[in-house]
Amino acid sequence: MHGTENPSAWLQRWAHLITPHSRVLDLACGAGRHMRFLAAQGHTVQGVDRNPDAVSQAQTYGQVRCADIENGPWPFEGQTFGCVVVTNYLWRALMPVIVQSVAPGGVLIYETFAAGNETVGKPSRPDFLLHPGELLRVTQGLHVVAYEDGFATLPDRFVQRIVAARPKTAGDLTRWALKAPTDFAQAAP
Repeated sequence: MHGTENPSAWLQRWAHLITPHSRVLDLACGAGRHMRFLAAQGHTVQGVDRNPDAVSQAQTYGQVRCADIENGPWPFEGQTFGCVVVTNYLWRALMPVIVQSVAPGGVLIYETFAAGNETVGKPSRPDFLLHPGELLRVTQGLHVVAYEDGFATLPDRFVQRIVAARPKTAGDLTRWALKAPTDFAQAAP
């Protein structure tokens, strides 16, 4: 079942940017691999997924809602989070809501499949593949700390990923600490 593998290496690399003891939302959380990782770091985690079996497993790590966020109402209306995590999920209609859900001083950690993936596997439908630079465009107004758009291996895939922070206040000059890829544990995507 999706969500039982190791946490994303991208999340592990950038989790240090999440303010200690933050409320974190894991969107399309599956069985809770990221919830488990972030709860172990002391964050209060919430997840949402439409699969009741996945939600049942993920509830071990925090509060989880079973909801169809593509066809139903956004279950977190008016709420913001110290971090919003999205991996291996794309529903373009939700992008503005996802960005708005990042609290002042919070971060968005997003990683999913990109155009080109259709040449190496699934997903292959254009609806589920980011266009070049798409995450940069949808996060305008946030401070981009890190961004990648390219080919990754093990397994072979085209990905786009971003870490973008919402300033605490206008003109905020927070220094976002960078970590080299070798500074974190290697994990599956």
